Amino acid sequence: MKEFVEYIVKNLVDHPDKVHIKEIGGTHTLIIELGVEKSDIGKIIGKKGKTINAIRTLLMSVASRNGIRVNLEIIEDEPRESFEDQE
Repeated sequence: MKEFVEYIVKNLVDHPDKVHIKEIGGTHTLIIELGVEKSDIGKIIGKKGKTINAIRTLLMSVASRNGIRVNLEIIEDEPRESFEDQE
């Protein structure tokens, strides 16, 4: 599943090297956390969420063939200030 999402997302964004995907698995449910460059979030979501919904639909189709449920979440990491910036 991770490779499937990674392939789709890396072909949509401007910074494919900054795509991070983490799988959190259970027995019947799989959560996939997706992190991308802040400037690429809009490309992943799309107008009115159409792109992310299409990715989720494809992902659910593949997951149902394997008998599991899947949830795709976009993680927004805010940049942390270093101590040097505060001086």
